[in-house]
Amino acid sequence: MAKAIWKGKVIAESDKTVMVEGNHYFPPESVKKEFLTDSTFATHCSWKGDASYYNIVVDGEENTHAAWYYPQPMEKAAHIKNYVAFWRGVSVQ
Repeated sequence: MAKAIWKGKVIAESDKTVMVEGNHYFPPESVKKEFLTDSTFATHCSWKGDASYYNIVVDGEENTHAAWYYPQPMEKAAHIKNYVAFWRGVSVQ
């Protein structure tokens, strides 16, 4: 069971994550959306496509752009559509 934790709160938890380039991608239904706000930040990956980001907010503290997902991935990354990955101090265990 993989867990994404920030500031002592479990942000996501699943036994069905998908590993891509060393990152756990969590199924969308396993992510606690109450800890997420939309970010305007975006990046591009040459084989996955355009990534959108979330900020994580716990007890009033914000971790900007700390989670990302691919809403319309390229064909090779279709299996992670809307799956969420974490970084910027989020511990994935």
